[in-house]
Amino acid sequence: MKNVLNIFKSRHLFEDMTSPDLEQLFDRPTTVYAGFDPTADSLQAGNFVTIMALAHLQRQGHKVIALVGGATGLIGDPSGKSQERNLLTKEQVEQNLVGIKENLSRFLDFNPSSENAAIMVNNYEWFKELSFIDILRDVGRHFRMSQMLGKDSVKKRLESDDGMSFTEFCYQILQGYDFYHLYQTYGCRVQIGGSDQWGNITAGTDLVRRLSGQEVFGMTFPLVCDSTGKKFGKSEGNAIYLDANKTSYYEFYQFFLRSLDADAVRYLKIFTFLPEERIAELAECVANEPGRREAQKVLAAELTRCVHGEQGLTTALKATEVLFGGSMEGMGADDLTKIFADVSSGTLNRTEVVGKPAFEVIAAARMVSSKGEARRLVEQGGLSINNIKAPGLEREITADDLVDNRLVVLRSGKKNYFLLKVES
Repeated sequence: MKNVLNIFKSRHLFEDMTSPDLEQLFDRPTTVYAGFDPTADSLQAGNFVTIMALAHLQRQGHKVIALVGGATGLIGDPSGKSQERNLLTKEQVEQNLVGIKENLSRFLDFNPSSENAAIMVNNYEWFKELSFIDILRDVGRHFRMSQMLGKDSVKKRLESDDGMSFTEFCYQILQGYDFYHLYQTYGCRVQIGGSDQWGNITAGTDLVRRLSGQEVFGMTFPLVCDSTGKKFGKSEGNAIYLDANKTSYYEFYQFFLRSLDADAVRYLKIFTFLPEERIAELAECVANEPGRREAQKVLAAELTRCVHGEQGLTTALKATEVLFGGSMEGMGADDLTKIFADVSSGTLNRTEVVGKPAFEVIAAARMVSSKGEARRLVEQGGLSINNIKAPGLEREITADDLVDNRLVVLRSGKKNYFLLKVES
């Protein structure tokens, strides 16, 4: 087996570790865990780093545990946050757990019959058995206030206008106990997480040492930002989800296709299993032929296939083809609405559309400013209906033009799209 720490370092998945002895530990199979907050019923692109780290570990023969914080999720991790999170209900957390397990199963093998099956655990299962007195007496006494106050996540919040609640302050105690429980139950020796989790991870390694006298380890990976400094996984304030109901195949594919040249090769190392040799070829292509955007295309295809399967990738590629004037055959109204979510649109009644000359319809929908402009556009061959050029003024909008009986995609020139929504 290849030492996974070398893989992490070569693929930008390593930042720090609690002890250099971790490298030797990774020479043999060991048990490693990472935590996921159940703040939504789907993971996001920002979770990819943690997911890929676990996937590399499992591929190299290590036992991996995905801990979903059913208990800690009721409190909220203050790390990297400027204000307290909105608290979730138990029902919300339970619903979110189902979605997260489905997401992770696309990357990790949870099949119990597999030789090296991954495990998913919910920390609510052990915390529900502990009382507040138990926590204070058996766990809290091993934490020192000076160390807790010295954590970056705590110091930053204490300096903020809102300060920090006692609830959030105790988060590191609970996460520390998670590590101890997993060590006792599964022999887990390593916790991994983003660099913003360093304080929580070391709280766990310290607690295990105090309670058992044994050394366990922590490892962090960098928080991924693009070359402009924007945190990875955010698109104009909107998260990129792994659930196609929240982020469509097309939107998911386009997010990675839009990667900057300065980021594409690094993302290929972090978020795919492509061999280093293939990534080097793509890096050369970025340097010599950036206009081809080959690295971005491979990145988008690899991740879309990994998350959504071949069908998801096929749909995303088809949607991309439609956006650039290709055939719309097989595309439904919901797909087209997502593809053209950002273009201008108008709404007309069916009686104003079906059987009417196309130039009159686009004028009535205010795609153009006047009927005269609409007439000239059609006469000059500049109007396309569902990506098929309108032959002349005699062209009418028919019932067959209505996708799912409720919309028509119109285009003037090569790129100026307009979505016509049709009401009964």
